[in-house]
Amino acid sequence: MSILVKTAEKQLACAITSAINKAIEKGQLPEAELLPIKTEIPADRKNGDYSTNAAMAHARAFRLPPVKIAEAITENLDLSGTYFEKCEIAGAGFMNFTLSGDYYRDIIADVLTKGDMYGHSELYKGKRALVEFVSANPTGPMHVGNARGGAMGDCLAEVLSWAGYETEREFYINDGGNQIEKFGLSLDIRYRQHFGDPVEMPEDSYHGQDIIDHVVNFAEIHGDKYINATEEERRKALVDFALPLNIEGLERDLLKYKIKYDTWFRESTLHNSGAAKKVVDLLTEKGYTYESEGALWFRAEQFGCDKDFVLKRSNGFFTYIVPDIAYHYNKLQERSFDLAVDILGADHHGYVPRLKAALQALGCDPERLQVVLMQMVRLVKDGEVIKASKRSGKAITLVTLLEEVPIDAARFFFNMREANSHCDFDLDLAVEQSSQNPVYYCQYAYARICSIFRKQEENGFVIDTDIKSDLLTNDTEKELIRFIASLTGETENAAKLLDPSKLTRYAVDLATLFHKFYNACHCDIEDTALKNARLTLCKATATTLKNVLGLLKVDAPEKM
Repeated sequence: MSILVKTAEKQLACAITSAINKAIEKGQLPEAELLPIKTEIPADRKNGDYSTNAAMAHARAFRLPPVKIAEAITENLDLSGTYFEKCEIAGAGFMNFTLSGDYYRDIIADVLTKGDMYGHSELYKGKRALVEFVSANPTGPMHVGNARGGAMGDCLAEVLSWAGYETEREFYINDGGNQIEKFGLSLDIRYRQHFGDPVEMPEDSYHGQDIIDHVVNFAEIHGDKYINATEEERRKALVDFALPLNIEGLERDLLKYKIKYDTWFRESTLHNSGAAKKVVDLLTEKGYTYESEGALWFRAEQFGCDKDFVLKRSNGFFTYIVPDIAYHYNKLQERSFDLAVDILGADHHGYVPRLKAALQALGCDPERLQVVLMQMVRLVKDGEVIKASKRSGKAITLVTLLEEVPIDAARFFFNMREANSHCDFDLDLAVEQSSQNPVYYCQYAYARICSIFRKQEENGFVIDTDIKSDLLTNDTEKELIRFIASLTGETENAAKLLDPSKLTRYAVDLATLFHKFYNACHCDIEDTALKNARLTLCKATATTLKNVLGLLKVDAPEKM
């Protein structure tokens, strides 16, 4: 949380503890072991900005009614030098505290001093995090689920960076295994068809137009050169031609979506380097494997799984999970990331315990791997769920989605809900320019503040950010400042919970509080000092809102 928020809470706890000790010295309270002082923010701010149940918590130790204890504490309470100006006793012994004007002034000053770094934290300073997300099958275009995973993963990586982690983004290219075999088969058959072979496409092969396009382009370069080659040679040539183009397309489309990866990690390197074999050998050396019916099994039940599972089939080939184990072992053990986060579809819920069990058996702390399971996306237009693009009649891909809606709207909408919530993406709302559209609503709030500044600049008014602490006393002013003060805490909480949607909601709530303040407290007034204070608050709001939108990689336009 903000340093000033922490400071205020620490000051309050110390002041209460000091008051109790003074009351004991005076004989107003008996000698007893003190409990830790806990303070909290009341649900209703009318009862104060902070409250404590310290009197009630110490009732047994002091053998006195809580109200009597609260009275003794209050009588000896010294709030000088703190961010608090008064204390009141309520109910059965609760103590409520009110923040002073110095707190509100210093929060604004803190925002303006830190500028574009406001909201950042050093909570995880010195630690490294790797976020792996999207990792779409490179045999075809990215679908809408990848669009959600991309926005979430990229924003989560930024949240972790804000919270102090040295963060990297990674795309895992599945260029090995069954999908590549199927990719080669599909290209092979289309290539042969292209030159008149009547062979039919199997139902479970890839039937997309992209396969046909690859074959046409390949044939323009090589002609029928590979028709009489061996099947293995022909398929290898086709895959070697098409796969890099697909990967380039993935990278290009993700860059358009404002996502840039630090590393593109190929599954094939795990096979070629022997890393996949290495983890199986290590598990065997440690005694965690056994043979049955010609296959090699991992003793997963020893690590909490519901059943053991196969690592190597009877035909000598590894199962799909082996390269995944090797990949995550590489992340945690060989590259030594303190935290590895995967963004995966909800259908992977049974896979995660298996992966963690294998990592634990290999000597890695499984808690260093955190998996965010993401629910499905439904696209809604005219109130109805749609599954295909009206333009092409095909399933909507990331590219076609971004042709339908602005990139800012896509990124914002996909981050509005927690990963474990289903996402209904309203295509109509995403392009609507009204307060009903949350991304437009936030951007409009920022543009409105910029408009206020332009008007004052035209009138020759220069803002003095050194404001007096007794000017911003309106409830809407104080509510807005308190909310601004909570940003760093929200950042830390979002990092702990691996939930970037908290920052999206923060942006909407901040815009709402600004509009409320704007309607209640006019800035263009005769009182120069108050006008200056309110404009300074506008500046702090603009800085905060722009920072949060920047975290989401959403533009903050100065005019709309």
